[in-house]
Amino acid sequence: MLCGEWDFLEVNCYKMAKIVRSISKDASVVATAIDAKDIVSEIERIHKPSAVVTAALGRLSVAASLMGIGLKDNGDTLTIRLNGDGPSGALIAVADDRGNVKSYVSNPIVEIPLNQYGKLDVAGAVGRNGTLSVVKDLGLKEPYSGQVPIVSGEIAEDIANYFAVSEQIPTVCGLGVLVNPDLSVKAAGGYLIQLLPYADESCIDVLENNVKTLPSVTQMLSSGVTAEEMSLKVLEGLEPNVLDELECAYKCDCSRERVEKALISLGREELGKMAEEEEQVEVCCHFCDKKYYFTREEILLLKK
Repeated sequence: MLCGEWDFLEVNCYKMAKIVRSISKDASVVATAIDAKDIVSEIERIHKPSAVVTAALGRLSVAASLMGIGLKDNGDTLTIRLNGDGPSGALIAVADDRGNVKSYVSNPIVEIPLNQYGKLDVAGAVGRNGTLSVVKDLGLKEPYSGQVPIVSGEIAEDIANYFAVSEQIPTVCGLGVLVNPDLSVKAAGGYLIQLLPYADESCIDVLENNVKTLPSVTQMLSSGVTAEEMSLKVLEGLEPNVLDELECAYKCDCSRERVEKALISLGREELGKMAEEEEQVEVCCHFCDKKYYFTREEILLLKK
């Protein structure tokens, strides 16, 4: 069986999530927040990961969605890849400019003890050594890419560090996924606060105090706080207003046409071997687990 990672095109839609952006009165700070329970529930349904991997892949997917709506043009995409030394292996999340996201993990089943705080040990699953890379496809000849070392493996800190190092944007990131004992998702979401170059010191002091006193993302979402309320809470004291809001989802765009192109890229020799060995070839999408089937005759046609 072959598995592939395909770009956004033909879209398979699932449940919707809400993402909201708010801005301070002086327009020096933007906060983006999302209630992503439905997105992470799809991740759990498709990949069937253990609890700690649901938390890890969920956090990375939430981060990708929050970053995705910062892209400027329709069709722009970004890919976050977390390559740590933990047992989960590589984690990948791909988002578009609307905040829609799809994701994948090398090893979805990881069973490790809870961390020192009695919570899911995301850093232990991901690893505390390795790299976080972001690739933005902006429709140019070459995609933009940046890479930073993992600083904690908790993902939120790693995302904030990426912005500070690679894009020189002061950023605060909060991410959270709460998993029920039956492995279903109770709450998931996050926020991203970004300062523009002309933000003054008093503004920074207000934000630092807000972040210190703010409940965790999962505490807020579990108590009924909405994405809009979260985006305003993090900017409390700065007279914020909602900038925009939209719905996003876990979406995979795999299609038979793209699978055919991927098979052709294997080369004539490999396709020939495939046709000799198998009467029917099954190709599975990493992101949504959809399967595509090709007969021996169809494989030979691709070889021409």
